[in-house]
Amino acid sequence: STNWIEFVPAMLHQAGRLLTEHIDPECFFVTVSPMDRHGYFSLGTNADYGASVIRKARKVIVEVNRYMPRTFGECSVHISEIDHIVEHDQPLVEAIPKAPTEVDRKIAQQIIERIEDGDTLQIGVGGVPNAVLSGLKQHKDLGLHSELFSPAMVPLIQAGILNGRRKTWMQHKHIFTFALGDRALYEFLDDNPAIVGYPASWVNNPDIIRLNDNMVSVNSALEIDLTGQINSEQIGDRPFSGTGGQLDFVRGAYAARNGRSFIALRSTAQSGSVSRIVPRLLGGAVTDPRNDVQFVVTEYGCVNLKGLSIPQRARALIQIASPEFQDHLEREATSLGWI
Repeated sequence: STNWIEFVPAMLHQAGRLLTEHIDPECFFVTVSPMDRHGYFSLGTNADYGASVIRKARKVIVEVNRYMPRTFGECSVHISEIDHIVEHDQPLVEAIPKAPTEVDRKIAQQIIERIEDGDTLQIGVGGVPNAVLSGLKQHKDLGLHSELFSPAMVPLIQAGILNGRRKTWMQHKHIFTFALGDRALYEFLDDNPAIVGYPASWVNNPDIIRLNDNMVSVNSALEIDLTGQINSEQIGDRPFSGTGGQLDFVRGAYAARNGRSFIALRSTAQSGSVSRIVPRLLGGAVTDPRNDVQFVVTEYGCVNLKGLSIPQRARALIQIASPEFQDHLEREATSLGWI
């Protein structure tokens, strides 16, 4: 059979530019919320590249769906910008997050201890990021500048913990570029003026991210090698995910004053039979170069790779590997001349 989907490598903050300058779309078809009394539809859950492409495509077709929440920011699209309208009401796809495991909570706790009152957060996808959010109920005055808006953020906003009061850039506003969750999340987004969606070219731009002091980025990974290279995209030869905005936020958070970026991963995979900390990356994809990675966290500890030499990195990462793989990793690192 012929593969009709092909992967285009790109960081998310460049996706809008790629789709408008390099690919040049003839037509853009997107789901929107119903029109308001001023003639505006809303892109709702997905500003990401849609907010960029919809104003560049030669023909724009919108599917009006009453289940799509109305969101603000750069999500608004006037009827004069649209060529054709299709009406179709259907509940949005729901992504129900799994409950964090005990290992997720062990990893998350080490990150929570390094999050301070007044920090601005970007939280990615996965059990550990959700466990981090669930563990912030004693914090105060947190802010949000995140690629993803997820269900675990809603209780923190409702409780006044996530309020944006101490952000240094766009105070009191919760910034996102796409939202994914359950129906309760979509209802919470609808007509909520505190939650604003902007294109990924802006939200994920490291030069914008760094404008918030005390920026904290939390993302997951599939594997890391002993020099600090991160793979979040590929399992063996099989593609698992795109780069998304992980590297955008790793760089943007570290560039911010008192910024911190965390890469979280379980120490093993496949029921403990495979180490996620490896001598060399097996997946062949480098999501985050070793020059950019800061904190790496497993259930066995947290290390800051900034300023460490290759031998120091290898020793530090072996210490947070699963104990049954540490001897093997040390032998491999020795044979490679790293320790």
